[in-house]
Amino acid sequence: MMINFTKSAFGILLALSTVASTSSIASAQYYEDYGRGPPPRFKAERDWGRPPPPRPGWGRPPGGGCDPRWAEDKARDFGFRRARVVGVTPRRVIVQGWTRRGPDEISFANIRGCPTLR
Repeated sequence: MMINFTKSAFGILLALSTVASTSSIASAQYYEDYGRGPPPRFKAERDWGRPPPPRPGWGRPPGGGCDPRWAEDKARDFGFRRARVVGVTPRRVIVQGWTRRGPDEISFANIRGCPTLR
């Protein structure tokens, strides 16, 4: 009987202390202006000397073709070193470079995404 009373008294004490602590936290956010007006707000359109954001579609080759720089990057991803574009035709982009086996060549289709032809 005494243990149950002690447990319930401890529970009530814990609940009251929780209520008291939450009210003090909430009151810390109360703002009284003291005649100064509201606090200043952050302006989202501030210019920090940055260039304007890129327009939609930025980074993609115009017209949906294979950009030669993208072809060189993809050739490097395939293991080519010193990759360079040696020819661009309406159908393909040819990149030459060095692989583990020596000088080699790879071709990409001249459409968006630069899929590999060989």
